[in-house]
Amino acid sequence: MGSTPYAHPLPTPSTPAGRDGLAALLARPDQAVVALDFDGTLAEIVPDPEQARAHPGAVPALAALAPKVASVAVVTGRPAGVAVRYGGFAGVPGLDHLVVLGHYGAERWDAVTGTVRTPAPHPGVAAARAELPGFLDDIGAWHGTWIEEKGQAVAVHTRRASDPQAAFEALRGPLAVLAARHGLIVEPGRMVLELRPPGMDKGVALAEYVREVDAQAVLYAGDDLGDLPAFGAVEKLRSDGVPGLLVCSGSAEVPELADRADLLLPGPAAVVGFLSALAQRL
Repeated sequence: MGSTPYAHPLPTPSTPAGRDGLAALLARPDQAVVALDFDGTLAEIVPDPEQARAHPGAVPALAALAPKVASVAVVTGRPAGVAVRYGGFAGVPGLDHLVVLGHYGAERWDAVTGTVRTPAPHPGVAAARAELPGFLDDIGAWHGTWIEEKGQAVAVHTRRASDPQAAFEALRGPLAVLAARHGLIVEPGRMVLELRPPGMDKGVALAEYVREVDAQAVLYAGDDLGDLPAFGAVEKLRSDGVPGLLVCSGSAEVPELADRADLLLPGPAAVVGFLSALAQRL
């Protein structure tokens, strides 16, 4: 990892709260949680989500970092088992302190046991999934869109459409109606609209996990609108006296996240470099 741009030195957060968060993590790493989104943060965004894989340096960086902190948590909207496979996290020496909180915390994979705990799926997800192809066809939005089955959720991607942003905007209202009919909500992302049960978000998952491990410092890195609740959770922890560092895996598509971040990094390669540098410092 010595060739990464952030190997030496660590970048300095742009805000006082972020600098305090990084200082607390460096001072008490054994009491710190490092939490990370997967797609767009540890893995590049790709047109086909099934082809997403963690950056080649991600596992070595996490394996170097995990033994030095209380825990590393990957917080993702993907099923936990899928994130484990696409990340290459299973059976890696040094990753005993890794957990994957999938489906926004509804699922959990622990490296120590290698097993996934999964709740029963919400019945509205299966109903919405069955209805979606005909629904999209009826409103003339089928061409170029793509449905992703996510177990506890279902997503409609527009990145392959001839005009991805126009398709995204055209679908938001109709999909909200469909979701409400089945007791679901719509979560927008980067050219994706996800239908999922209410009460599931990364903020809830992160806050519960931080409480579970009694962390005294937290770092969260993400890249998309779905990461805003996790940013909010860190901001709430700060107000309660727990220092935190907010990292945005830089994307011009999501200024809402970048504007609230303490540290901007230009994508997964830079995030991996930062994690490697953090592990070296610790």
